[in-house]
Amino acid sequence: MSKKKVLFVCLGNICRSPAAEAVMNKLIEKENLKEKIETDSAGIMGYHTGEQADSRMRKHAAKRGYTISHLARKVNPEKDFENFDYIIAMDDENFVGLLEMDKDANHRDKFFRMVRFSQDLDHSCVSDPYYGGPDGFELVLDILEDSCKGLLEKLKDDINQGS
Repeated sequence: MSKKKVLFVCLGNICRSPAAEAVMNKLIEKENLKEKIETDSAGIMGYHTGEQADSRMRKHAAKRGYTISHLARKVNPEKDFENFDYIIAMDDENFVGLLEMDKDANHRDKFFRMVRFSQDLDHSCVSDPYYGGPDGFELVLDILEDSCKGLLEKLKDDINQGS
């Protein structure tokens, strides 16, 4: 069976989506699922392409034991929509951006909002912490930890069912 592939998407790919990728990768490693699940992240916009994640997000993530080494890139609809099984938007703006990129509406069944997988927290989205203070980065990580656990359960179910 081929790997399940997950793409996390935010606006610029320097805060939320690379953090989601790091949180998910740590869960995948902990459960010994690296051979079965692959992750990546990208942005709706490409203005940070090639840059490291925001230093504040890297600092907050590191305090929780996550390493964010991803370099920003823009979503490539032709490749990404074909290659990934789950394309996870951090907020409604990102979700709408994905819908707009899917011109023929062929891949919409792959698009999800991150908070859909939340198990314990109740938030409408993973808000952009870029213009906020330290609490915003911590809240993003709280939501991502919760939602990634739920997403991992969904992926394990998919793997076990062979879908």
